[in-house]
Amino acid sequence: MDAGAAAARAAQLRAQIAHHDRLYYELDAPEIPDAEYDRLFRELQALEQDHPGLRTPDSPTQRVGGKPLDSFAPVRHVVPMLSIRTETDTEATGALTFDARVRRELALAEDAPPVEYAAELKFDGLAINLRYERGVLVQAATRGDGETGEDVTQNVRTIHEVPLTLVPQPPSGQPSLFDAPGVPEVLEVRGEVYMRRDRFEAFNLRAEAAGEKTLVNPRNAAAGSIRQLDPAMAARRPLSFFAYGLGEVHGWELPATHAGVLDALAAFGLPVCEHRAICAGADALAAFHARIAQTRPTRPFDIDGVVYKVNSLALQQKLGFVTREPRWAMAHKYPAQEALTTVQDIEVQVGRTGKLTPVARLASVFVGGVNVTNATLHNEYEVRRKDVHVGDTVVVRRAGDVIPEVVSVLADRRPPDAREFSMPSHCPVCGSDVVREEGEADHRCTGGLYCSAQRKQALLHFAGRRAMDVEGLGDKLVEQLVDGGLIRSLPDLYRLGVLKLSELERMADKSAENLVAALEKSKQTTLGRFLFALGIRHVGEATAKDLARHLGSMDRIMGASVAELAQVPDVGPVVAESIHRFFAQPHNREVVEQLRACGIVWEEGEMRVASGPLVGKTVVITGTLPTLSRDEAKDMLEAAGARVAGSVSKKTDFVVAGTDAGSKLIKAQELGITILDESQMLSMLSPRES
Repeated sequence: MDAGAAAARAAQLRAQIAHHDRLYYELDAPEIPDAEYDRLFRELQALEQDHPGLRTPDSPTQRVGGKPLDSFAPVRHVVPMLSIRTETDTEATGALTFDARVRRELALAEDAPPVEYAAELKFDGLAINLRYERGVLVQAATRGDGETGEDVTQNVRTIHEVPLTLVPQPPSGQPSLFDAPGVPEVLEVRGEVYMRRDRFEAFNLRAEAAGEKTLVNPRNAAAGSIRQLDPAMAARRPLSFFAYGLGEVHGWELPATHAGVLDALAAFGLPVCEHRAICAGADALAAFHARIAQTRPTRPFDIDGVVYKVNSLALQQKLGFVTREPRWAMAHKYPAQEALTTVQDIEVQVGRTGKLTPVARLASVFVGGVNVTNATLHNEYEVRRKDVHVGDTVVVRRAGDVIPEVVSVLADRRPPDAREFSMPSHCPVCGSDVVREEGEADHRCTGGLYCSAQRKQALLHFAGRRAMDVEGLGDKLVEQLVDGGLIRSLPDLYRLGVLKLSELERMADKSAENLVAALEKSKQTTLGRFLFALGIRHVGEATAKDLARHLGSMDRIMGASVAELAQVPDVGPVVAESIHRFFAQPHNREVVEQLRACGIVWEEGEMRVASGPLVGKTVVITGTLPTLSRDEAKDMLEAAGARVAGSVSKKTDFVVAGTDAGSKLIKAQELGITILDESQMLSMLSPRES
């Protein structure tokens, strides 16, 4: 077969295979037997092998390709993948509350027509962003933290319901949705990867028969499959996909409504869930919520609620966002799944920040798709409020990925030998004193620098940019150092050598040398930075600087009484007590002395009190300053006795504004707060001429 004929046949085969993939994976209505599909697939493979130039990235043969990855590369989302507000009120009032909020934000009169909403299902899977360029899938990324996700393109390509190429085809019998042929230059599609229940069960049956590990539940199966480093392994998992929104878009005039967007995505060949509706007003939303609830158990995939979105894209833009959540959307959850079991014991776990959490050890019970053997009791107050005893029969709830919790106790089933719980007075990990501050529900271990349960968190905080600023000491390396037993306390950091470090996995000699150099550089610091690095509860950057500025030396701070500490500006009785309690622990003082012995030094001075027009004033910095970075400006203001806040309020005294200042500047103007530019701030910081 010559090159021209091979190209024509390959294009024909790709179109046929794409057609049959859609019938099989999306519509569940195959036209041909598996053997015929396999014959077409093998013919395409042979053509591409004989003519390598025909092997295109969007070919069906490339759904599983590439070697296993060492890790996932980060992907910065041009349009952040934001979360939406969740309403846990499972009754109709959730819809009423959302509609009332939208109408209030839009300033609609009581007699105005109802707002039109798009109502959809809330899938229980993994959020994914698909990026198509000129109609070809070029990248797939997880949500991550909303700003940065992970590149999982190779794994997502294995999902047959995700088209590798977009082809605008209007539904049969309907006019085209597009004024011009072709697809957008850039189209980012947001959606959910999930696993159908029947495919989940079939996979587990096959795995069990083969003596392989089974999957826990459909949601975890979807998330775990997408994050497999070997795409061949991911390809074995029968995943599905639904599109429900957009990210970055170029070269396409958007429809006027969200429902129109979904119709357009479906016309591009993307799978969109058919169980959606346009609802006018709150009552229609509540009816949709109730209607879906009735059919929830019989659906082929798991959902944990429904989602309401204002249908008009223009109104969505007008409503905007609040605290990184869209005002125009809400997730309305269904009741969590619950089950009965017994409490076999109550143990105490110490978290990374020293918080003590009572955990109920339960007789194993299947709830929310998994076998549950532990449930959080949150704190001693919750144990008392719910009256949980060891031996009790309890109701356990699990919803999605939320940690299971004990909801209530069946007191009439309490056995005679049931045992009450009491919080220990000493940390079960390190033996340090356990305290509960006035007004707080949580108990905490006071051995922050000493307690092994807090070791990783203490190291990461200590090495942070605003603390000791040890470049190159991140989460993964800290895990290696602690788990490998190389670091048992903070001073061990400064005893690491290039030889020890270079023996770690993925740590080359040059990286080891750079870390040792960064540790050496960090030894020259300030008293404020060092105090902040110690991780004393309630002592943030500003408080640490205040202590250093007003008490002058480490020894004076460590030896200060609660009353003396409370004399420092903005250090109240709770903070003073926390600092005093920290240094009253002998092991914390020992860590400080060992760090000094390792060569950490700072300039100390006599007690002094800042003076000038900014002492005690609250200042907010916004925008880009002409010559100073934000950190430089903050340091200068704090050195002059000011407190630098992150948001504007009635208590703000000054706002320092640069270019591109946004909502903070607007709010300051509305409140009548004095606005300074950089030069005016510097003149207030400079000593006045007599």
